[in-house]
Amino acid sequence: MNNTPTNYTIAFYNIENLFDIENNNLINDNDFLPTSRKQWTKKRYDNKILKLGSVISKIGNDNNETAPVLVGLAEVENKKALSDLINSPDLKGENYSYIHYDSPDERGIDVALLYKSAIFKVSHSETFSVYLERENGEQDYTRDILLVKGELNNEKINVIVNHWSSRREGIKETEFKRIAAANVVNSVIKSLKKDDLDAKIIVMGDFNDNPNTKSIQLLEDESLLFNPFKTVWSYDNGSSSHNFQWQLFDQILFSTNFFDPNNSKLAFHNAQVFNNKFITQQQGRYKGQPFRTFVGQKYHGGYSDHFPVFIELKPS
Repeated sequence: MNNTPTNYTIAFYNIENLFDIENNNLINDNDFLPTSRKQWTKKRYDNKILKLGSVISKIGNDNNETAPVLVGLAEVENKKALSDLINSPDLKGENYSYIHYDSPDERGIDVALLYKSAIFKVSHSETFSVYLERENGEQDYTRDILLVKGELNNEKINVIVNHWSSRREGIKETEFKRIAAANVVNSVIKSLKKDDLDAKIIVMGDFNDNPNTKSIQLLEDESLLFNPFKTVWSYDNGSSSHNFQWQLFDQILFSTNFFDPNNSKLAFHNAQVFNNKFITQQQGRYKGQPFRTFVGQKYHGGYSDHFPVFIELKPS
């Protein structure tokens, strides 16, 4: 599984609350402790680590010879969880490293990037905060945005990993939060292009917005990004389901210079939702939807409430 791939798979996966079982007084992890109502025991944690590793190792098309070279993650508590994940049985031989920063998010869930250090050479990483305010003027803390610069196939690329604010309090009521995040991403891209007009950029994440929404359109229009998931999303294809309707909050966008084989050592090939049967609910009312770890407070022992998404880049 360690041979150099003919295509490079780049993935994003919201892994649904990957908390360890230790109490951290700095964050609100009380739901994910052995003593909590959810009874988040070592056995359940180890089972989730095992399951997530098995998914990540297989993300890609049916002909995949190797696991993705890059995997953006959402809903990771800390470095311990990431270390346990990359050392799980299905990932240990893939030799992943990771980049993670603790963010001020009140739930204590962050984004991270797994990368194969033998193939992707990291040169720089940093995070950017999204400033939000509540109605009473107090700061509302959310996930930071992660920027990782590196080299893949002798090509410099910039990867921006996101997990934007949820719709929990209403779509319209929370839209301003996701637009604020889009503006931060656009300002990061503007800065990257100031240093290199032909910067190659990949923006991935759980945006909590579908491809046709204002916040995603803002990324496309202002930063001239292409979103292949606009045509992937359909009434029977998405990365998560709400009220039996498919959503595609998980997306990967990129700069249009990945379409230029004359000036790029990497060219866009395709984009898909990774919804293999083994990570779907096999029976009952929710058959065909992601096989979740929890449904509400009830433990189901599955993988995640999201399917991963991925793109493939061909060496050109």
